[in-house]
Amino acid sequence: MFRRLSRRAIAVPVALVLAGLSGCGSGEPATSSTSAAAGAKEVNVFAAASLTETFTELGKTFEAARPGVTVKFNFGSSATLAQQIVQGAPADVFAAASPATMKTVTDASLASGPTTFARNKLEIAVPKDNPAKVAELKDLTDPRVKVALCAEQVPCGAAAVKALDAAGLKVTPVTLEQDVKATLTKVELGEVDAALVYTTDVIAAAGKVQGIAFPEADKAINDYPIATLSKAPAGDLAKQFVDLVLSQQGKDVLTKAGFEAP
Repeated sequence: MFRRLSRRAIAVPVALVLAGLSGCGSGEPATSSTSAAAGAKEVNVFAAASLTETFTELGKTFEAARPGVTVKFNFGSSATLAQQIVQGAPADVFAAASPATMKTVTDASLASGPTTFARNKLEIAVPKDNPAKVAELKDLTDPRVKVALCAEQVPCGAAAVKALDAAGLKVTPVTLEQDVKATLTKVELGEVDAALVYTTDVIAAAGKVQGIAFPEADKAINDYPIATLSKAPAGDLAKQFVDLVLSQQGKDVLTKAGFEAP
């Protein structure tokens, strides 16, 4: 009788110790929801190519404040990114260079309530020595001037069409590129004499090209919306990243890069 009681007395404390060990490290019960939240260590951000420099900087800020968390970026044409999201690509945040490309995602019920966080407008980018002596928008209509434009279905291309229409001009490009960075690269490599790109991209080129402002750009300004995706694998981190972009710190980074406030 005494021996059986002793075994029970020993078994109970051991069970309690084991239970305590299973919950140690968090200070709270290891519920399934807590474990899921702790497992979110990566946030996938799909963003327009023109946001490469600013979002990379904000990503480093985000990671520094959250040890162990990684921000993974997919930069490219907003139209292409929107299609990837609709086709099931694992994304948490979408930042587009136009409301039209964001609408592709919201119409598919994959995001709701996007917020406009910045605006951008076009400039003429020319090589540093400006061999074609481009000075204004109408110079791009000269058949001797080799021009690169973004394809019309992407935001920078749609903006170029609007600007040229506003000026009553027709330009025949020698190449149509799928995003603004590829378009700017044609100028940097000297493959074209001019291109229509965003002001922010001219600034980001850091002296590799010249930027020429033109008045019709004011009639083709692009609004940039951002949203957390409804099926975001890392929903909490996604919301935190969007909050950073919308914060004063985010605004300061964007303004410094040449973006305009919405």
